[in-house]
Amino acid sequence: MAYPIEHKLVIGVASSALFDLAESHQVYLDNGPEEYRKYQETHIDTVLPRGVAFPFIRRFLNINKHYPRQSPVEVVLFSRNSPETGLRVMHSIAHYGLDISRAAFMTGKSPYPYLPAFNASLFLSANEDDVRSALACNYPAGLVLPSRTEDDENDEELRVAFDFDGVIADDEAETVFKRNNDVDEFHAHETLNVGTPHRPGPLADLFQKLATMQRLEEKAQRRDPGYKKILRIAIITARNAPSHERVVTTLKSWGVAADETFFLGGMDKSRVLAVFKPHIFFDDQLSHLKSAGGTIPMVHVPFGIANMRAGDGL
Repeated sequence: MAYPIEHKLVIGVASSALFDLAESHQVYLDNGPEEYRKYQETHIDTVLPRGVAFPFIRRFLNINKHYPRQSPVEVVLFSRNSPETGLRVMHSIAHYGLDISRAAFMTGKSPYPYLPAFNASLFLSANEDDVRSALACNYPAGLVLPSRTEDDENDEELRVAFDFDGVIADDEAETVFKRNNDVDEFHAHETLNVGTPHRPGPLADLFQKLATMQRLEEKAQRRDPGYKKILRIAIITARNAPSHERVVTTLKSWGVAADETFFLGGMDKSRVLAVFKPHIFFDDQLSHLKSAGGTIPMVHVPFGIANMRAGDGL
């Protein structure tokens, strides 16, 4: 019988996001693919250090432990390695007890074209070209940024934070603002269109499916008032009144909501992030991700007008 992956919330993760591959990648850069292959085979039983996305992925997989009957989530490994050089990655996955059994090894090629085949609602990678190529094909993707990570083994709650424009929603409002860098023009446009929901952004599907998963938690709480929720979602946006209302309109039209929503009006997002302590934070603006966020895993979504590079054009 075919495996019903279309009914799962699937995250694709590159080995470069899940583990710290800096050492082995340097071998590849210095000595080429053949020495890299030998290095990985020699170190096949040396466990790879945890990467930026590791705390997020570990907790995401724990959702299935709380809902074993539904098993609503899945993680698939996407790798530029060959199956032979990827054995060290799979051994490390087993060492950490991560329930990841499906993988795509591309032997030097980018894996992003296979995201739809695995029904992936997100692709996490440390390879910027792969992430940008995925987004250019309208596939959901994010670039994990180098950072120190902390993973409290006793903290089972999964906290996920999203920016709104260019992440959950499209970049329509950002395009209006960028036209003249005029906040008043931006607010006027959003007030005029307050009743019109935004079109979905690159991570809208991920956000909606995570929000839907909250309904499982609500049912669990109704059955057991002592049940402690394991998932918290936050929206942390630079918007403020009056442009906040269109965010509410958009989410309501999709039938979803966040646990916590912050309209910061340009305030430094790290002040809220330091309190919420997400295990992953998605933003389309690098300037927001370079704020002092401490050990918070940051993911850049290089989407829309805010991320156009020279020569891209409109």
